[in-house]
Amino acid sequence: MIKKMGYQWHLRELMAGRQMFQTTDLVGPLAERGITLSREQVFRLVTQPPQRLSMDTLAALCDILHCTPGDLIEIQVVNEQLRKTAGEVSDRPLPAARRTTVLRPEGL
Repeated sequence: MIKKMGYQWHLRELMAGRQMFQTTDLVGPLAERGITLSREQVFRLVTQPPQRLSMDTLAALCDILHCTPGDLIEIQVVNEQLRKTAGEVSDRPLPAARRTTVLRPEGL
């Protein structure tokens, strides 16, 4: 079985729970914990799920928001596919057979 994994990023919701409604509200607290990000980087971190996130930044966010990594990131199965193995019978019907005629050019 092959699973495609995804996740939900809950940073904005957790910020709102701490009365932090602007993305710039994180810049100072992150800097206090040694994480220097520009306002634009913090904006992207809050408004879009990050593709990569350093463990230092994750730890700082958890400390600032008094949460765990599991509160920030909700893992989900996005798409499940079954891999067919040799000898396995498929549930799908076979396509209908069609008769084919091969025409050869004259004189061959």
